[in-house]
Amino acid sequence: MDTHKQLTIGLFGFGVVGEGLYKVLKQTPSLRASIKKVCIKHPGKKRDAPAELFTTDREVILNDPEINVIVEVINESGPAFEIVTRALKSGKSVVSASKKMIAEHLPELLELQKATHASFLYESAACASIPVIRNLEEYYDNDLLHSIKAIVNGSTNFILTKMFEESLDFQEALLLAQQLGFAESDPSLDVEGYDAANKWTFLLTHAYGIVVATDELVFNGIQHVQAADAEVAREKHYDIKLVAQAKKLANGKVAAFVLPQFIKQDDHLAFVKNEFNGVVIESGFADKQFFYGKGAGSFPTASAVLSDLSALRYEYKYEYKKLYHHQPHELTDDFHVRVYLSFDDLKYIPRERFEAIEEWHADNDRKYLVGVIHFRDIKGQTWWKENGTSLVLTPDPIIEDMEVRQLKKKSLELAGLI
Repeated sequence: MDTHKQLTIGLFGFGVVGEGLYKVLKQTPSLRASIKKVCIKHPGKKRDAPAELFTTDREVILNDPEINVIVEVINESGPAFEIVTRALKSGKSVVSASKKMIAEHLPELLELQKATHASFLYESAACASIPVIRNLEEYYDNDLLHSIKAIVNGSTNFILTKMFEESLDFQEALLLAQQLGFAESDPSLDVEGYDAANKWTFLLTHAYGIVVATDELVFNGIQHVQAADAEVAREKHYDIKLVAQAKKLANGKVAAFVLPQFIKQDDHLAFVKNEFNGVVIESGFADKQFFYGKGAGSFPTASAVLSDLSALRYEYKYEYKKLYHHQPHELTDDFHVRVYLSFDDLKYIPRERFEAIEEWHADNDRKYLVGVIHFRDIKGQTWWKENGTSLVLTPDPIIEDMEVRQLKKKSLELAGLI
Protein backbone atom coordinates (compact mmCIF):
# COMPACT_ATOMS: atom_id res chain seq x y z
CA MET A 1 0.00 0.00 0.00
CA ASP A 2 1.37 3.42 -0.96
CA THR A 3 0.84 5.59 2.11
CA HIS A 4 2.02 8.64 0.17
CA LYS A 5 -0.21 8.25 -2.84
CA GLN A 6 -0.35 11.33 -5.04
CA LEU A 7 -3.94 12.47 -5.48
CA THR A 8 -4.72 14.14 -8.78
CA ILE A 9 -8.21 15.57 -8.51
CA GLY A 10 -10.93 16.32 -10.99
CA LEU A 11 -13.42 18.64 -9.29
CA PHE A 12 -17.07 19.02 -10.28
CA GLY A 13 -18.53 22.25 -8.94
CA PHE A 14 -16.87 25.46 -7.79
CA GLY A 15 -19.49 26.96 -5.51
CA VAL A 16 -19.13 27.49 -1.78
CA VAL A 17 -17.70 24.03 -1.10
CA GLY A 18 -15.65 23.65 -4.28
CA GLU A 19 -13.93 26.99 -3.90
CA GLY A 20 -13.38 26.29 -0.21
CA LEU A 21 -11.64 23.03 -1.07
CA TYR A 22 -9.46 24.80 -3.66
CA LYS A 23 -8.28 27.27 -1.02
CA VAL A 24 -7.81 24.61 1.67
CA LEU A 25 -5.68 22.43 -0.61
CA LYS A 26 -3.37 25.35 -1.34
CA GLN A 27 -2.72 25.57 2.41
CA THR A 28 -2.08 21.84 2.90
CA PRO A 29 0.81 20.89 0.58
CA SER A 30 1.73 17.95 2.79
CA LEU A 31 -1.36 16.11 1.58
CA ARG A 32 0.17 15.70 -1.89
CA ALA A 33 -3.18 16.43 -3.52
CA SER A 34 -3.78 18.87 -6.35
CA ILE A 35 -6.74 19.85 -8.50
CA LYS A 36 -5.93 19.34 -12.17
CA LYS A 37 -9.26 20.43 -13.64
CA VAL A 38 -12.60 21.84 -12.48
CA CYS A 39 -15.84 21.26 -14.39
CA ILE A 40 -18.25 24.20 -14.12
CA LYS A 41 -21.68 24.99 -15.53
CA HIS A 42 -21.43 28.76 -16.12
CA PRO A 43 -18.07 29.75 -17.70
CA GLY A 44 -18.75 33.49 -17.62
CA LYS A 45 -18.86 33.72 -13.84
CA LYS A 46 -15.87 35.42 -12.19
CA ARG A 47 -13.85 33.00 -10.06
CA ASP A 48 -10.82 33.39 -7.83
CA ALA A 49 -8.68 30.83 -9.67
CA PRO A 50 -6.73 30.63 -12.96
CA ALA A 51 -9.00 30.46 -16.04
CA GLU A 52 -7.09 27.48 -17.46
CA LEU A 53 -8.19 25.39 -14.47
CA PHE A 54 -11.81 25.34 -15.67
CA THR A 55 -13.75 23.44 -18.30
CA THR A 56 -17.41 22.97 -19.14
CA ASP A 57 -16.75 19.53 -20.66
CA ARG A 58 -16.99 16.79 -18.06
CA GLU A 59 -15.40 14.30 -20.46
CA VAL A 60 -12.11 16.17 -20.09
CA ILE A 61 -12.06 15.08 -16.46
CA LEU A 62 -13.72 11.67 -16.66
CA ASN A 63 -11.46 10.49 -19.51
CA ASP A 64 -8.19 11.82 -18.11
CA PRO A 65 -6.08 8.81 -16.98
CA GLU A 66 -3.93 11.02 -14.73
CA ILE A 67 -6.94 12.01 -12.62
CA ASN A 68 -7.37 9.32 -9.98
CA VAL A 69 -9.87 11.10 -7.69
CA ILE A 70 -13.18 12.72 -8.53
CA VAL A 71 -14.58 15.24 -6.03
CA GLU A 72 -18.25 15.94 -6.73
CA VAL A 73 -19.89 18.92 -4.99
CA ILE A 74 -22.73 19.88 -7.33
CA ASN A 75 -26.38 20.39 -6.43
CA GLU A 76 -28.12 18.35 -9.13
CA SER A 77 -28.82 14.78 -8.07
CA GLY A 78 -29.14 13.17 -11.52
CA PRO A 79 -25.92 14.52 -13.07
CA ALA A 80 -24.06 13.89 -9.80
CA PHE A 81 -25.07 10.22 -9.83
CA GLU A 82 -24.00 9.84 -13.46
CA ILE A 83 -20.60 11.40 -12.70
CA VAL A 84 -20.07 9.17 -9.65
CA THR A 85 -21.15 6.04 -11.56
CA ARG A 86 -18.78 6.65 -14.46
CA ALA A 87 -15.91 7.54 -12.13
CA LEU A 88 -16.28 4.40 -10.00
CA LYS A 89 -16.60 2.17 -13.07
CA SER A 90 -13.39 3.64 -14.48
CA GLY A 91 -11.51 2.86 -11.28
CA LYS A 92 -11.32 6.39 -9.90
CA SER A 93 -11.96 7.07 -6.23
CA VAL A 94 -14.82 9.46 -5.46
CA VAL A 95 -15.53 11.98 -2.72
CA SER A 96 -19.03 13.45 -2.70
CA ALA A 97 -20.96 16.09 -0.73
CA SER A 98 -24.31 15.46 -2.45
CA LYS A 99 -26.62 14.15 0.27
CA LYS A 100 -29.71 14.18 -1.96
CA MET A 101 -27.96 12.11 -4.62
CA ILE A 102 -26.67 9.61 -2.04
CA ALA A 103 -30.09 9.27 -0.42
CA GLU A 104 -31.85 8.75 -3.75
CA HIS A 105 -29.35 6.22 -5.09
CA LEU A 106 -27.92 4.48 -2.04
CA PRO A 107 -28.77 0.88 -3.12
CA GLU A 108 -27.14 1.43 -6.53
CA LEU A 109 -24.12 3.09 -4.93
CA LEU A 110 -23.66 0.17 -2.57
CA GLU A 111 -23.72 -2.24 -5.52
CA LEU A 112 -21.26 -0.08 -7.47
CA GLN A 113 -18.81 -0.12 -4.59
CA LYS A 114 -19.03 -3.90 -4.31
CA ALA A 115 -18.60 -4.37 -8.07
CA THR A 116 -15.75 -1.90 -8.59
CA HIS A 117 -13.95 -2.11 -5.22
CA ALA A 118 -13.39 1.63 -5.59
CA SER A 119 -13.57 4.08 -2.68
CA PHE A 120 -16.66 6.26 -2.38
CA LEU A 121 -16.51 8.59 0.62
CA TYR A 122 -19.01 11.27 1.65
CA GLU A 123 -18.36 12.51 5.18
CA SER A 124 -19.13 16.10 4.17
CA ALA A 125 -22.65 15.10 3.06
CA ALA A 126 -23.71 14.25 6.62
CA CYS A 127 -22.79 16.94 9.16
CA ALA A 128 -20.14 18.98 7.33
CA SER A 129 -17.28 19.39 9.82
CA ILE A 130 -18.41 16.63 12.23
CA PRO A 131 -16.82 13.21 11.47
CA VAL A 132 -19.91 11.18 12.29
CA ILE A 133 -19.76 8.59 9.48
CA ARG A 134 -16.16 7.58 10.19
CA ASN A 135 -16.97 7.21 13.89
CA LEU A 136 -20.04 5.08 13.22
CA GLU A 137 -18.00 2.92 10.85
CA GLU A 138 -14.94 2.46 13.00
CA TYR A 139 -15.88 2.97 16.64
CA TYR A 140 -19.40 1.83 17.51
CA ASP A 141 -20.13 -1.87 17.48
CA ASN A 142 -23.55 -2.73 16.09
CA ASP A 143 -24.89 -4.44 19.19
CA LEU A 144 -23.68 -1.70 21.53
CA LEU A 145 -25.20 1.28 19.73
CA HIS A 146 -28.34 2.14 21.69
CA SER A 147 -29.35 5.38 20.01
CA ILE A 148 -28.26 8.30 17.90
CA LYS A 149 -29.94 11.68 17.72
CA ALA A 150 -28.75 14.72 15.87
CA ILE A 151 -29.31 18.20 14.55
CA VAL A 152 -28.14 17.79 10.96
CA ASN A 153 -29.52 20.90 9.23
CA GLY A 154 -27.95 24.24 10.02
CA SER A 155 -30.59 26.35 8.26
CA THR A 156 -33.51 25.13 10.36
CA ASN A 157 -31.43 25.29 13.52
CA PHE A 158 -30.56 28.93 12.77
CA ILE A 159 -34.25 29.76 12.26
CA LEU A 160 -35.33 28.06 15.48
CA THR A 161 -32.53 29.76 17.42
CA LYS A 162 -33.75 33.16 16.26
CA MET A 163 -37.36 32.27 17.10
CA PHE A 164 -36.30 31.49 20.67
CA GLU A 165 -33.55 33.98 21.40
CA GLU A 166 -34.98 36.99 19.57
CA SER A 167 -38.70 36.05 19.64
CA LEU A 168 -38.96 36.29 15.85
CA ASP A 169 -41.81 34.50 14.14
CA PHE A 170 -41.03 31.83 11.56
CA GLN A 171 -41.19 34.10 8.48
CA GLU A 172 -38.99 36.78 10.08
CA ALA A 173 -36.39 34.20 11.12
CA LEU A 174 -36.44 32.59 7.66
CA LEU A 175 -35.89 35.95 5.96
CA LEU A 176 -32.91 36.65 8.22
CA ALA A 177 -31.46 33.21 7.43
CA GLN A 178 -31.78 33.94 3.71
CA GLN A 179 -30.17 37.36 4.07
CA LEU A 180 -27.18 35.84 5.89
CA GLY A 181 -26.79 32.99 3.40
CA PHE A 182 -27.87 30.20 5.78
CA ALA A 183 -31.02 29.43 3.75
CA GLU A 184 -31.59 29.27 0.01
CA SER A 185 -34.00 31.55 -1.86
CA ASP A 186 -36.14 28.39 -2.15
CA PRO A 187 -35.75 27.04 1.39
CA SER A 188 -38.25 24.17 1.11
CA LEU A 189 -35.65 21.35 1.16
CA ASP A 190 -34.37 22.63 4.49
CA VAL A 191 -37.45 23.93 6.29
CA GLU A 192 -39.71 21.02 5.25
CA GLY A 193 -37.21 18.46 6.54
CA TYR A 194 -36.11 16.88 3.25
CA ASP A 195 -32.43 17.71 3.69
CA ALA A 196 -32.30 16.27 7.22
CA ALA A 197 -34.22 13.16 6.16
CA ASN A 198 -31.90 12.60 3.18
CA LYS A 199 -28.89 12.65 5.49
CA TRP A 200 -30.63 10.34 7.96
CA THR A 201 -31.11 7.62 5.33
CA PHE A 202 -27.39 6.92 4.92
CA LEU A 203 -26.53 7.64 8.55
CA LEU A 204 -28.96 4.83 9.42
CA THR A 205 -26.97 2.57 7.09
CA HIS A 206 -23.73 3.31 8.92
CA ALA A 207 -25.35 3.15 12.37
CA TYR A 208 -27.60 0.11 12.04
CA GLY A 209 -27.14 -1.43 8.58
CA ILE A 210 -30.56 -0.13 7.50
CA VAL A 211 -31.06 0.82 3.85
CA VAL A 212 -34.16 2.97 3.51
CA ALA A 213 -35.48 5.52 1.02
CA THR A 214 -36.23 9.03 2.23
CA ASP A 215 -39.95 8.70 1.53
CA GLU A 216 -40.08 5.59 3.75
CA LEU A 217 -39.05 7.68 6.76
CA VAL A 218 -41.49 9.70 8.83
CA PHE A 219 -40.21 13.26 8.72
CA ASN A 220 -41.29 16.84 8.83
CA GLY A 221 -39.56 20.18 9.05
CA ILE A 222 -40.22 23.33 11.02
CA GLN A 223 -42.63 25.04 8.61
CA HIS A 224 -45.59 24.48 10.95
CA VAL A 225 -43.86 25.56 14.17
CA GLN A 226 -45.53 28.74 15.38
CA ALA A 227 -44.58 31.50 17.78
CA ALA A 228 -47.21 30.10 20.17
CA ASP A 229 -45.37 26.74 20.19
CA ALA A 230 -42.13 28.53 21.06
CA GLU A 231 -43.94 30.30 23.91
CA VAL A 232 -45.24 26.99 25.31
CA ALA A 233 -41.72 25.58 25.07
CA ARG A 234 -40.30 28.53 27.01
CA GLU A 235 -42.95 28.09 29.71
CA LYS A 236 -41.90 24.45 30.07
CA HIS A 237 -38.19 25.39 30.00
CA TYR A 238 -37.64 23.64 26.67
CA ASP A 239 -36.14 24.57 23.30
CA ILE A 240 -37.53 23.30 20.00
CA LYS A 241 -35.09 21.64 17.60
CA LEU A 242 -35.45 19.66 14.40
CA VAL A 243 -34.07 16.31 15.57
CA ALA A 244 -33.18 13.24 13.53
CA GLN A 245 -33.12 10.20 15.76
CA ALA A 246 -32.92 6.44 15.87
CA LYS A 247 -33.24 4.14 18.86
CA LYS A 248 -32.87 0.39 19.23
CA LEU A 249 -35.94 -0.95 21.03
CA ALA A 250 -36.17 -3.83 23.48
CA ASN A 251 -37.24 -6.18 20.66
CA GLY A 252 -34.05 -5.40 18.73
CA LYS A 253 -35.76 -3.36 16.01
CA VAL A 254 -35.08 0.32 15.39
CA ALA A 255 -37.39 3.32 15.62
CA ALA A 256 -36.28 6.21 13.43
CA PHE A 257 -37.70 9.55 12.28
CA VAL A 258 -36.92 13.26 11.75
CA LEU A 259 -39.34 15.61 13.54
CA PRO A 260 -39.41 18.82 15.60
CA GLN A 261 -38.91 18.07 19.28
CA PHE A 262 -38.94 19.75 22.67
CA ILE A 263 -35.43 19.65 24.09
CA LYS A 264 -34.65 20.00 27.79
CA GLN A 265 -32.23 22.79 28.59
CA ASP A 266 -29.67 20.35 30.00
CA ASP A 267 -29.78 18.19 26.85
CA HIS A 268 -26.60 18.25 24.76
CA LEU A 269 -28.59 19.37 21.72
CA ALA A 270 -29.86 22.45 23.57
CA PHE A 271 -26.34 23.84 23.28
CA VAL A 272 -26.40 23.58 19.47
CA LYS A 273 -27.26 27.06 18.23
CA ASN A 274 -27.54 28.86 14.91
CA GLU A 275 -25.94 27.07 11.92
CA PHE A 276 -24.14 24.48 14.05
CA ASN A 277 -24.85 20.74 14.01
CA GLY A 278 -24.68 18.31 16.91
CA VAL A 279 -24.77 14.53 17.29
CA VAL A 280 -25.39 12.53 20.48
CA ILE A 281 -24.51 8.84 20.33
CA GLU A 282 -25.39 6.51 23.18
CA SER A 283 -23.70 3.13 23.41
CA GLY A 284 -23.54 0.27 25.83
CA PHE A 285 -20.38 1.11 27.72
CA ALA A 286 -19.35 4.60 26.66
CA ASP A 287 -22.76 6.05 27.62
CA LYS A 288 -23.42 9.33 25.77
CA GLN A 289 -20.91 11.05 23.52
CA PHE A 290 -21.49 14.44 21.94
CA PHE A 291 -20.10 15.73 18.64
CA TYR A 292 -20.45 19.42 17.84
CA GLY A 293 -19.37 21.56 14.91
CA LYS A 294 -20.37 23.81 12.06
CA GLY A 295 -22.90 22.17 9.78
CA ALA A 296 -22.54 24.51 6.85
CA GLY A 297 -20.13 26.91 5.24
CA SER A 298 -17.21 26.85 2.86
CA PHE A 299 -14.28 25.81 5.05
CA PRO A 300 -16.15 23.53 7.50
CA THR A 301 -17.56 21.45 4.64
CA ALA A 302 -14.29 21.56 2.74
CA SER A 303 -12.52 20.26 5.86
CA ALA A 304 -14.62 17.07 5.70
CA VAL A 305 -13.80 16.67 1.99
CA LEU A 306 -10.14 17.17 2.89
CA SER A 307 -10.39 14.43 5.54
CA ASP A 308 -11.81 12.02 2.98
CA LEU A 309 -9.04 12.90 0.54
CA SER A 310 -6.48 12.26 3.23
CA ALA A 311 -8.03 8.84 3.91
CA LEU A 312 -7.78 7.96 0.22
CA ARG A 313 -3.97 8.06 0.51
CA TYR A 314 -4.36 4.89 2.53
CA GLU A 315 -6.96 3.41 0.15
CA TYR A 316 -9.63 3.76 2.83
CA LYS A 317 -13.10 2.43 2.02
CA TYR A 318 -16.31 2.24 3.99
CA GLU A 319 -16.77 -1.36 5.07
CA TYR A 320 -20.46 -0.92 5.94
CA LYS A 321 -19.85 -3.27 8.84
CA LYS A 322 -23.40 -3.05 10.20
CA LEU A 323 -24.77 -4.04 6.80
CA TYR A 324 -22.30 -6.69 5.65
CA HIS A 325 -20.62 -8.07 8.79
CA HIS A 326 -23.50 -8.01 11.28
CA GLN A 327 -27.15 -8.88 11.03
CA PRO A 328 -28.70 -5.61 9.79
CA HIS A 329 -31.34 -4.14 12.00
CA GLU A 330 -34.93 -3.65 10.89
CA LEU A 331 -36.97 -0.48 11.05
CA THR A 332 -40.24 -0.74 12.94
CA ASP A 333 -43.33 1.42 13.33
CA ASP A 334 -44.71 -0.64 16.23
CA PHE A 335 -44.22 1.77 19.12
CA HIS A 336 -45.90 4.80 20.66
CA VAL A 337 -44.75 8.40 20.88
CA ARG A 338 -45.61 11.22 23.25
CA VAL A 339 -46.45 14.33 21.23
CA TYR A 340 -47.43 17.95 21.67
CA LEU A 341 -50.08 19.10 19.18
CA SER A 342 -51.19 22.67 18.71
CA PHE A 343 -54.16 23.50 16.50
CA ASP A 344 -56.93 25.97 15.76
CA ASP A 345 -59.85 23.54 15.51
CA LEU A 346 -60.25 20.31 17.49
CA LYS A 347 -62.32 18.70 14.74
CA TYR A 348 -59.15 18.02 12.75
CA ILE A 349 -57.52 16.08 15.61
CA PRO A 350 -58.30 12.31 15.82
CA ARG A 351 -58.73 12.18 19.60
CA GLU A 352 -59.93 8.57 19.47
CA ARG A 353 -56.48 7.43 18.31
CA PHE A 354 -54.72 8.62 21.46
CA GLU A 355 -53.89 6.11 24.17
CA ALA A 356 -53.89 8.95 26.69
CA ILE A 357 -54.20 12.72 26.70
CA GLU A 358 -52.06 14.06 29.52
CA GLU A 359 -52.50 17.80 29.01
CA TRP A 360 -55.26 19.86 27.42
CA HIS A 361 -55.27 23.64 27.00
CA ALA A 362 -58.11 25.41 25.22
CA ASP A 363 -58.14 28.83 26.83
CA ASN A 364 -56.61 30.72 23.91
CA ASP A 365 -57.34 30.86 20.20
CA ARG A 366 -54.43 28.46 19.70
CA LYS A 367 -55.20 25.19 21.54
CA TYR A 368 -52.83 22.38 22.39
CA LEU A 369 -52.65 18.94 23.96
CA VAL A 370 -49.96 16.53 25.05
CA GLY A 371 -50.74 12.86 24.54
CA VAL A 372 -49.56 9.40 23.59
CA ILE A 373 -50.34 8.00 20.16
CA HIS A 374 -49.21 4.97 18.16
CA PHE A 375 -46.56 5.78 15.59
CA ARG A 376 -48.65 4.12 12.86
CA ASP A 377 -51.25 6.85 13.37
CA ILE A 378 -48.58 9.30 12.24
CA LYS A 379 -46.78 7.27 9.59
CA GLY A 380 -48.56 7.49 6.26
CA GLN A 381 -51.01 10.03 7.69
CA THR A 382 -51.18 13.74 6.92
CA TRP A 383 -53.64 15.06 9.52
CA TRP A 384 -50.81 16.15 11.81
CA LYS A 385 -49.37 18.59 9.26
CA GLU A 386 -52.58 20.00 7.78
CA ASN A 387 -55.21 22.60 8.77
CA GLY A 388 -52.78 24.61 10.85
CA THR A 389 -51.74 21.67 13.03
CA SER A 390 -48.25 21.64 14.54
CA LEU A 391 -46.73 18.43 15.94
CA VAL A 392 -43.69 18.54 18.21
CA LEU A 393 -42.32 15.48 19.99
CA THR A 394 -41.78 15.66 23.74
CA PRO A 395 -38.38 14.88 25.33
CA ASP A 396 -37.68 11.12 25.29
CA PRO A 397 -40.71 10.60 23.02
CA ILE A 398 -40.48 6.87 22.27
CA ILE A 399 -42.72 4.70 24.46
CA GLU A 400 -42.49 0.93 24.20
CA ASP A 401 -45.21 -1.63 24.84
CA MET A 402 -44.71 -2.16 28.58
CA GLU A 403 -44.73 1.58 29.24
CA VAL A 404 -48.02 1.88 27.33
CA ARG A 405 -49.61 -0.84 29.46
CA GLN A 406 -48.53 0.96 32.61
CA LEU A 407 -49.84 4.23 31.21
CA LYS A 408 -53.25 2.69 30.46
CA LYS A 409 -53.39 1.19 33.96
CA LYS A 410 -52.60 4.55 35.54
CA SER A 411 -55.32 6.24 33.45
CA LEU A 412 -57.89 3.69 34.57
CA GLU A 413 -56.83 4.10 38.19
CA LEU A 414 -57.18 7.87 37.98
CA ALA A 415 -60.64 7.40 36.49
CA GLY A 416 -61.58 5.15 39.41
CA LEU A 417 -62.25 2.18 37.12
CA ILE A 418 -59.74 -0.18 38.78
